[in-house]
Amino acid sequence: MNTMMPPKPPAGVNIVPFVSVDNMMRLVLHVGVETFLAELAAYIEDDFRRWERFDKTPRIASHSREGVIELMPTSDGETYGFKYVNGHPKNTKEGLQTVTAFGVLSNVHTGYPALLTEMTILTALRTAATSAIAAKYLAPENSDTMAIIGNGAQSEFQAIAFKALLGVDRLRLFDVDPSATAKCAANLEGHGFEITVCRSPQEAVEGAQILTTATADKQYATIL
Repeated sequence: MNTMMPPKPPAGVNIVPFVSVDNMMRLVLHVGVETFLAELAAYIEDDFRRWERFDKTPRIASHSREGVIELMPTSDGETYGFKYVNGHPKNTKEGLQTVTAFGVLSNVHTGYPALLTEMTILTALRTAATSAIAAKYLAPENSDTMAIIGNGAQSEFQAIAFKALLGVDRLRLFDVDPSATAKCAANLEGHGFEITVCRSPQEAVEGAQILTTATADKQYATIL
């Protein structure tokens, strides 16, 4: 019997590199968190400058009472990528993360995937870097004090990104959960910040030139 076999792909293209959470953390720590965020911000800013080249496909969201699961696809005509990400605020009560994510990058011309990677850590880094880019153009000149309302894990990335890109070195922290603020302050100790723990949002914003909210509460969320 004559069986037709599919042609073999070129060497290497059928091997998709995978970046695990552990490997991503090793990479970030090897490069240095501030350096990683600054270099990531430069790439993000370059992509904003070529905004017209990207597919602007709205994220595909599946909502439930517990949270949301989203697919976020885009392409610049050369590479195609998507991110799977969730947002489940209740997870913290069960000892789970609010956000988890992974993503794929592919070659548009062949359709072959080029990279499969965790994006939980990358999402935290990208969110912080993008926030700092916005502040780079919108915040008052020489801003050095930032209030952060919501002191979960994302707040730590935000603080380090603003320090790396804008030189912010004074933080005013508030969270409805005092233990979250205490943990945030402890984790940021040794990063060159002067940290003030505040008892209310009003106290947090006093004297701050920049205000960042890092909460998962959708009750009063307004999309502008």
